[in-house]
Amino acid sequence: MRESPVWRNIHKEFRLNGVHYAFDELNEIGYSLIKEGEEFEIAMGDFILDWISDAPTLAAQTSGSTGTPKTILLQKSHMVNSALATGAYFSLSSGDSALLCLPSSGIAGKMMLVRAMVLGLNLDYEGPSSQPLSHQGKSYHFVAMVPLQLENSLNKLTNIKTLIVGGAPVSTSLKKQLHGLSTSVYETYGMTETITHIAVKQLNGKEEEVFTALPDVHISQDERNCLVIEASHISNSKIITNDIVELVRESQFKWLGRYDSIINSGGVKLFPEQIEQKISEIIEDRFFVYGIPDEQLGERLVLLIESENRDTSRLKEKIKNLTTLSKYEIPKEIFFMSNFEETQTGKILRSETIKKIT
Repeated sequence: MRESPVWRNIHKEFRLNGVHYAFDELNEIGYSLIKEGEEFEIAMGDFILDWISDAPTLAAQTSGSTGTPKTILLQKSHMVNSALATGAYFSLSSGDSALLCLPSSGIAGKMMLVRAMVLGLNLDYEGPSSQPLSHQGKSYHFVAMVPLQLENSLNKLTNIKTLIVGGAPVSTSLKKQLHGLSTSVYETYGMTETITHIAVKQLNGKEEEVFTALPDVHISQDERNCLVIEASHISNSKIITNDIVELVRESQFKWLGRYDSIINSGGVKLFPEQIEQKISEIIEDRFFVYGIPDEQLGERLVLLIESENRDTSRLKEKIKNLTTLSKYEIPKEIFFMSNFEETQTGKILRSETIKKIT
């Protein structure tokens, strides 16, 4: 008798909005979500039908926040392994409650569904928004958010035991607001290719400065000092990233920035992500720095802010007084705009946004 594929083993404690579904009932709920649901529910239904199909792989799209979006194939067995690794690391048990507030079109949303089915979580879901807890009075063991959602949920975080946040770096000012909270908040490192996170760092409590790789994840660097990931339980091959890191210990690294986002200004290499982390102490609105063409410098460092408040002179003075910034890291120009271009999951599309000023 042929053994059933591992992804078909739906945990008996799995609940979706309070209702248990066995494997042979997922087909009906999948079609129902597609036929009667809102846009975010249609994406959930599509994924559920993909998950229960006989195919051992399913397609997932990279975010496009750092390059051209592309479709890749993920092994369902690897997704199950990722869910088990997350459950073990965060001590999740069957029957624990969780909230899906991210779009299921992306890997983060897909994996919340997989974790629920594999680990036996009681998963609630709601439409993705920047304020996911605004209508929620429930308590949850486990939730995943992006930084903007976290920032807008600070007054309700006590309802969550463990929260993971990813998709973009967490600003210094937001980290400070997490001090003293009972919720354990972790920043994650990962991507679609790694089936979400392969490393985490706690933002409150222990307040770690480096990412620690999950068990069975081996890390190294290539000749560019970019992170190389080997994890046979989630990938059949090495994953070579464009993330420049500093290896601290065998399983720990400090993320410095993207290789493809380095700004060469007058021969000085600038890491936008490091500059943004320093400037985040004085800017509450969304912002980013970028290098635009310059005849003398090659690239000129500029600052873009998503805000209607346009007090440039006062902001320039604040930036100048930041002792953490070197003279090369001070933006040459500041631009304000009402809205940044972004992905469906709220990540800023920098190259698209910069076109508005160049």
